[in-house]
Amino acid sequence: MPFDPTPRFLHDGAAGHRLQALALARALDPAAKELALSTRAPWSWFAPRRLPGADAAFGEAFRKLLDAPPAWAVGCGRRPALATRLLRARGSRVVQLLHPRLDPSHWDLVVAPGHDGLRGPNVITLCGSLHAVDDAWLAEGRAAFPGFASLPAPRTAVLLGGPTAAVRFDRGAFEVMAAKLEHWLAVGGGSLLVVGSRRTPAQLAMLSRTYWADTPGLRWFDASDGPNPYAGALGWADRIVVSPDSVNMVSEACATSAPVYVAEPDRATGRIRRYLDDVLARGRIQPLGKLPHDVACEPLRETPRVAALVRDAIF
Repeated sequence: MPFDPTPRFLHDGAAGHRLQALALARALDPAAKELALSTRAPWSWFAPRRLPGADAAFGEAFRKLLDAPPAWAVGCGRRPALATRLLRARGSRVVQLLHPRLDPSHWDLVVAPGHDGLRGPNVITLCGSLHAVDDAWLAEGRAAFPGFASLPAPRTAVLLGGPTAAVRFDRGAFEVMAAKLEHWLAVGGGSLLVVGSRRTPAQLAMLSRTYWADTPGLRWFDASDGPNPYAGALGWADRIVVSPDSVNMVSEACATSAPVYVAEPDRATGRIRRYLDDVLARGRIQPLGKLPHDVACEPLRETPRVAALVRDAIF
């Protein structure tokens, strides 16, 4: 069977899955190409279990890929885990990201967060999530938003998520966080770069604009506020405050050299609580308090370490 020399990274369209697959694949080979999968029933219901006729699960583009599979591929998410299984059966070397909910031996390698609890001879564990945040990425963010340099210091980036099944980050939690930040501003001045996420409720966005209407900086929640300043906020931040509901946001914040504060980490439960406990024990984050306690920080960057382990194992 002919092999396509161009590697692929596969995802299901979820932003978090796409970014993790992209980060690892491009760390391994900048030429890796993307394939977003749309999964058909009944295979979507049972993935990554392999039902009869699974070659038709992902449409024509993926079927053609099976006819000339890539030498290697990275997938992220439960449905893409079926796709990477199918590619492996055609001879591709495959790396699956996140816990696939099946025996890891179905893939060449599985890369899973330590807080997932998955272990095995072909499992690589990491602290947090994979992402692209490094010195070059941060420099590009600063270059894209040079105006942030003139904001009053200290510049505090606030990464705001929203409520999830595991974390009750509601209006009450927001107001506790906001009160502490108000005290920071009253004592030390500075500016706020508040950046919302897809999960941020409209109520929290409105409260952010109201609470800090007179505070220098920026409030961004969607495209109506202009270009997404996320990379610029991380690049220019003197310190970073993160809501406790997102492993991805905390991981990306910890990849900078800025001190990172998490608002009420005790609100988190389950796997995200285990992750926050891990980075608290490492000293890389602090609970958000009435006053900041800024200390020098080493960036916590797992993507290059994981990429080196993957390269050694399958290339």
